[in-house]
Amino acid sequence: MTDDQRVARADGEPGKHGPAGAARWSAYLDWLRDDVAYGVLRLPPGEQRTTRLPSGWTPIELLSHVLHMEQRWFVWGFLGEDVAEPWGDWSVDEPWDEGSGGRWVVAADVTAEELVAQLWAVAERTRAVLREHPLDAVAAPGGRFAADPPTLEWICFHVVAEYARHAGHLDIVVELAGD
Repeated sequence: MTDDQRVARADGEPGKHGPAGAARWSAYLDWLRDDVAYGVLRLPPGEQRTTRLPSGWTPIELLSHVLHMEQRWFVWGFLGEDVAEPWGDWSVDEPWDEGSGGRWVVAADVTAEELVAQLWAVAERTRAVLREHPLDAVAAPGGRFAADPPTLEWICFHVVAEYARHAGHLDIVVELAGD
């Protein structure tokens, strides 16, 4: 994220006097993405793949989840574009569906750096969506939304909330890892 994209506080959070509307949503998403990416990358590779929680997820799996989640909401959901693997963060042995209890997975040969590069590519798509569409625009029918598609602003609220929850989860895991 560049200085002209936001006026940030020392901790990276967009400033209270920064741009409004879609630019503010974009800045907050950038801040949260940066927080998750940095949280995973600062861990040693072994810790990136170590679970410290009863649910069993690892930091690298959480990183994969947020990049797929963002792509599901903005690219597949809002734009209605085909996405090769919209649920690529979930185990093929336990595919996701409502209430499935499936789990996140990342192949052993995939690195956190590769996932962060994919995250930045998804981020650029999201930034473009936010630049090119009004917040009250309704998501394309089809894609993720067969019925009752939400507005872009609703999607922004949902994705920011999901990132914030997962950033908090990751903070705890990083603390437990001793970093």
